[in-house]
Amino acid sequence: FTMPGGSEDSMFYSYNVGPVHIISISTEFYFYVNYGFVQLFEQYKWIEKDLIEANKPENRKLQPWIVVLGHRPPYCSNDNDDCNLEALYLREGIPIFGLGLDKLLYKYRVDLAVWAHEHSYERTWPVYQSQVMNGTTAAPYTDPKATVHIITGSAGCKERHDHFRKAQPFSAFHSDDYGYSRMTVYNSTHLYWTQVSDDQGGKIIDSMMLIK
Repeated sequence: FTMPGGSEDSMFYSYNVGPVHIISISTEFYFYVNYGFVQLFEQYKWIEKDLIEANKPENRKLQPWIVVLGHRPPYCSNDNDDCNLEALYLREGIPIFGLGLDKLLYKYRVDLAVWAHEHSYERTWPVYQSQVMNGTTAAPYTDPKATVHIITGSAGCKERHDHFRKAQPFSAFHSDDYGYSRMTVYNSTHLYWTQVSDDQGGKIIDSMMLIK
């Protein structure tokens, strides 16, 4: 398939939608190393270069929100290996090589990271290196000090529900209902997220207002 930007080879790219700069990456590079490490190194360098450009004052003024999209989550609390060793690789990188995503997201002030893979929904607190970094106790999503992660992998999946292990400190809300997510960016300071449950007839089971 031809990817955005016109190249069928590139599995990572970015684009702007209104006040949002969206970066789409391939998390599979961390796991299918039988194809080599070159694409992982190239993607990592490209992500940092793109984030440096997005954070230039003139660009951040036009697109104040930065959202990263990928398949496998670096933070999740489902009861499987995806949320243990595999998530650790994404956060901290591959042993010896490094190239973890956590430091990039934190250093370049990525607001929101959206993932899939798990057949469930989960919203984290603002988190970096597994430490909760809320804005304040009363208003955790107002001027948060780290990236908020959303796992929304139940849409379109009818295989099975992915259950959860013991609640993790970084996890704010989770549900194994089938459903889908909506993101509304009102302006440069307010981003609204909702999760809709198909299992409950279209009921909104979670919401978050990210403010900065």
